[in-house]
Amino acid sequence: MTMDARPMKSDVALDRSVDSAAGGGLFGWYRHTNANERRAFWSCKLGYALDAMDTQFLSFVIPALIASWGLTKGEAGLIGTVTLLTSAAGGWLAGVLSDRVGRVRTLQITIVWFAVFTLACAFAQDYTQLLVARGLMGLGFGGEWTAGAVLIGEVIRPRDRGKAVGMVQAGWAIGWAVSAGLYTLVFTLLPGEIAWRTLFAIGIAPAPFVIFIRRLVREPDVHVAQKHTEAAQQQRASFLEIFGADVWWTTLRASLLATGTQGGYYAITTWLPTYLKTEQHLSVVGTGGYLAVIIAGSYAGYLSGAYASDRLGRKLSFVLFAVASMIIALVYTRLTLSNTLLLVLGFPLGFFASGIFAGMGAFMTELFPTRIRGSGQGFCYNFGRAVGATFPFLIGYVAQKMTLGAAIGTFAAVAYGVVMLAALSLPETRGRELTP
Repeated sequence: MTMDARPMKSDVALDRSVDSAAGGGLFGWYRHTNANERRAFWSCKLGYALDAMDTQFLSFVIPALIASWGLTKGEAGLIGTVTLLTSAAGGWLAGVLSDRVGRVRTLQITIVWFAVFTLACAFAQDYTQLLVARGLMGLGFGGEWTAGAVLIGEVIRPRDRGKAVGMVQAGWAIGWAVSAGLYTLVFTLLPGEIAWRTLFAIGIAPAPFVIFIRRLVREPDVHVAQKHTEAAQQQRASFLEIFGADVWWTTLRASLLATGTQGGYYAITTWLPTYLKTEQHLSVVGTGGYLAVIIAGSYAGYLSGAYASDRLGRKLSFVLFAVASMIIALVYTRLTLSNTLLLVLGFPLGFFASGIFAGMGAFMTELFPTRIRGSGQGFCYNFGRAVGATFPFLIGYVAQKMTLGAAIGTFAAVAYGVVMLAALSLPETRGRELTP
């Protein structure tokens, strides 16, 4: 099944006139959403923020784990890599599950899962136990993004999809900020060997949020219509259809796009607190301050990327953000900079590395038909996560033979080069209608 990537000219003109009447801009669309659209938006945004909070705890506790358990950088990096690998499996499974049992129910399951196993990390008694608990947590972490991205992508109308999905992605920066704030507070008040356990224990906090989702958010109409069609025809779509003759080429290119965006992001963010502390010699409070600037840039990047995705189109936005991400990552990690310059450059570093994700959910929602949307989006995004997951481990390994900054910059540059090539090869999908 193929779909024309180009909206009709009359549809484009209509979208522009409606946007103008709605006030346009980044936030004007929200005033014209209905109750279910708003509930879906906030459930996905807050769910993603809580997902980010739990996930980012690891990047902050790596120095404490190295000090407490005598881990090497390679061992510490392996924890991050295992988490991302299992999250890739969880994301694909959640995509398949969302096509079978629904987007909302899958979102509930994944949030409870990652919260419970983040708490389990707090009770780990050795490296192996932490590795296992963190790996299990990754299944829910990866699944939450897939279920939430498909849900919000199907609920929001085409002309606003990029902005809405991008603003949901911005929830990651909020969760990252909360994680950084908790890190600064907990590690200032408690000794390192207790502080890292306390952070993970806080990870159970998202679990009660599932009650809100269960009571107030309903399935997207297009998904409900698709299930009715399948029931009437007595047939059910298979996730293997994403590798079918008419879809596999899209699946491959979208997977490469996801590989580049996530490889670059994880290359930078997983090791960034350690880089600032060990090579730039910043204190816990100092590291938190620098990260605050990066996170502020990250949130602004998500919002700007969301707007650009609808305004400039999916492809051009990816290319522009990839070029800028490559340049700023190399400057930040490869040049000798004063602490003042590190602080100033932190904003564009966060802006471009995160902003590139803003159009991802909308783009992948539009690339696949409804019957296999969860499976396709889940596979492509999480294939990229699986490959990108090797970056923290490889950087940790390579950093034993070169500086950590040089390793981060090299891997980030390669990743963003892949983004540019993949984006240019894919069709433009801005304004595409979703049908059962």
